[in-house]
Amino acid sequence: MIKAGVVGVGHLGSIHLKLLIESPYFDVVGCFDNNSKIKDSLKLDVQFFENINNLIDKCECIFICSVTPTHFKIAKLCLEKNKHVFIEKPITNKVDQAEILVNIIKEKDLIGQVGHVERFNPAFTSVYDTINDPKFIECHRLAQFNPRGNDVSVVLDLMIHDIDVVLKIVNSEVKKVDANGVCVISNTPDITNARVEFNNGCVANFTASRISLKNMRKSRFFQNDAYIAVDFFEKKSEVVKISNFKGDDNYAMLIENAEGIKKQIYYTNPEPKSVNAIVEEHNDFAHSIKKNSKPMVSFEDGLKALKLATQIIDKANENS
Repeated sequence: MIKAGVVGVGHLGSIHLKLLIESPYFDVVGCFDNNSKIKDSLKLDVQFFENINNLIDKCECIFICSVTPTHFKIAKLCLEKNKHVFIEKPITNKVDQAEILVNIIKEKDLIGQVGHVERFNPAFTSVYDTINDPKFIECHRLAQFNPRGNDVSVVLDLMIHDIDVVLKIVNSEVKKVDANGVCVISNTPDITNARVEFNNGCVANFTASRISLKNMRKSRFFQNDAYIAVDFFEKKSEVVKISNFKGDDNYAMLIENAEGIKKQIYYTNPEPKSVNAIVEEHNDFAHSIKKNSKPMVSFEDGLKALKLATQIIDKANENS
């Protein structure tokens, strides 16, 4: 088993900690949090370290779940001590810091993974192979207001999940970015909309809000032969495929265009696997460490998502 420690055991960190304790791949050495009082609220049988260096020294890998502005300093410390690192998204809040971490990972031949958990969401993985060269993508990620996570813009807090997914699917460089954001409650934008054009002609429209009346995490992918919808929140997906009607199905769903050409519609709901996405990313991290292989969401992936997120933030600030 891989000796692991968790730094930052707030809401999300405590979830990681609980699942790591139950994991067959990790032996949890302990945890650390700058707020030492938090250990009294932890209802887990785990050692709480008062000194972060003592925890790091006893581990082979560290899971960093502290607030985003602390990611770089902690990750750099861990990497300099030759420890594999898992960082909750975003990798950092500054591009130059993320670039430093990527370089250290390469120099020391360590494993670095970023917690873009939606890559492991069963609703997404069930249709991933169906998504092929989409021309238009629309993403909505709306959340009810929660003071937790407001240390960064809604782009880094919420939208970056969809940015990472889109960059994984669209194999093309970014051509143009336009965005608008509004600060309603926080000092940074609480609502942001962005339109991203890629060199291959694909256009992605992102909307993220953390002051909505209901939660929504939906993405829709439009391509030449299909429409794919993914509900990350409900863990459901649907695929609508269209092909030329061959006239051999009396019960086919048909549409007819202005030229009289009939198209047949195929509608399916792929059955997602019954898995916990956080557990899946833990497993991927463990396998990468054991095999010394690139994880599903590498530090390079985290850097790419952060670069586009930063472009969106800068453009939103410019337009506001």
